[in-house]
Amino acid sequence: MRRTALFLVLAAFTATGIAAERSTSIPASALTAAATLRDKALADDTGWKTIESLTTEVGPRLAGSEGDARAVEWAKAKFRQLGYDKVWTEPVTFPKWVRRSEHGEVLGAHSQKLALTALGGSPGGTVEGEVVRFPDLAALQAAPAGSLAGKIAFVDFQMQRKKDGGDYRFGGGIRGGGPSAASAKGAIAFVMRSAGTDSHRVPHTGMTRFADGAKPIPSAALSIPDADQLARLAALGATRIRVALDCGFDGEYTSQNVIGEITGSKRPDEVVLIGGHLDSWDHGTGAIDDAAGVAITMATGALLKPLKPARTIRVVAFANEEQGLWGGRAYADKYAKDVAKHVIAAESDFGAGHIYGFDSSARDAQPEALKQIMQVLSPLGIEWLPKQGDPESDIGPLTQRGMAWAWLGHDGTNYFDLHHNADDTLDKIDPKDLAQNVAAYVVFTYLAAQADGGFGSAPKAPETKN
Repeated sequence: MRRTALFLVLAAFTATGIAAERSTSIPASALTAAATLRDKALADDTGWKTIESLTTEVGPRLAGSEGDARAVEWAKAKFRQLGYDKVWTEPVTFPKWVRRSEHGEVLGAHSQKLALTALGGSPGGTVEGEVVRFPDLAALQAAPAGSLAGKIAFVDFQMQRKKDGGDYRFGGGIRGGGPSAASAKGAIAFVMRSAGTDSHRVPHTGMTRFADGAKPIPSAALSIPDADQLARLAALGATRIRVALDCGFDGEYTSQNVIGEITGSKRPDEVVLIGGHLDSWDHGTGAIDDAAGVAITMATGALLKPLKPARTIRVVAFANEEQGLWGGRAYADKYAKDVAKHVIAAESDFGAGHIYGFDSSARDAQPEALKQIMQVLSPLGIEWLPKQGDPESDIGPLTQRGMAWAWLGHDGTNYFDLHHNADDTLDKIDPKDLAQNVAAYVVFTYLAAQADGGFGSAPKAPETKN
């Protein structure tokens, strides 16, 4: 190698090293502006008007449905109404699952109806069989091969209330893996206690997927009182039930990620990404899941526009999160080459409860900048909780490719009373909590946009499986 070339390589390496070690900071003027805007956001009703509009004018938004199509048009119009500089859509194609009808009942001497709902991804069918109860997924998985031939598996695990919603890993895990496990043991159908914490006769739906080679079987969730009833009946002796589901996949559908931008005044090619998912399940109006996230982040961009943020603020209303992160994965595929330009991202997809915690993937690399952000967040009752957060739902695929993330953690104590059921409606949203959410997102987003330096976003090769 010639000396000149060697010098240039070493110089480039040194510059890269300096850049990597540079400490990010936030100007004092930005901190002052963020505090003022925080207090303004607490008294602003843009978030409330937006969530009211989406849940009222569109209602349920099952991916692939007519409501989904109306939601896309609503989002484009709302971004424009809120004054966003750019608004566009990007296609997201996925298998279309439809729900037509569902019915369950106990047969025989104790005959009675059961409140249940088909799990997303379930095939249709009408089956009758004896119920075999299991206390959890592990017990079902441990059942002898063939022991459920001609029978209906019933997993009866009760989720507990937790501020961080941590028990959902069990409830959601049963929903995702239970039907395949039941099928593998010979069951003709699968039912589960809903992945929820309420006491109403409103079953909670949600997606399941059958493992490669597993025979799809009708799969449903019972409301929690009905699960209690079925458990008592099973304890009395052999109990037969009928499950009748008219549902299933019906071709493909193309929806849209809907994107709005406030163009950066100084560094327009650098993006602070926020958002929520536009789709919902079909029983309620998807207020907590996730009209709240869409409203919080749409309102954030609108409130920040007059301040002319240095970086571009991009808000994404993601398509079809509920059935497999389809919008988030499509976004990651499209923008994988632009990871470094996505300075940091945060997503709101855990309702509209009071935000109590803040964390970031930059916790070790840029502690001083995060400390500055916390100074403005803390008056909202938000604590610094390192290593307690994670990137939520649709931003996950791009964080896996190297994008930095932040977590603004909602109090989820009551979230699973409403999650994926008919009670997920606007009246469950507390306007004061929603305003606090918007204020928190305004602070984080603005300070990230004004920061001198980044938060660690850099391309990362996807992990390979051996």
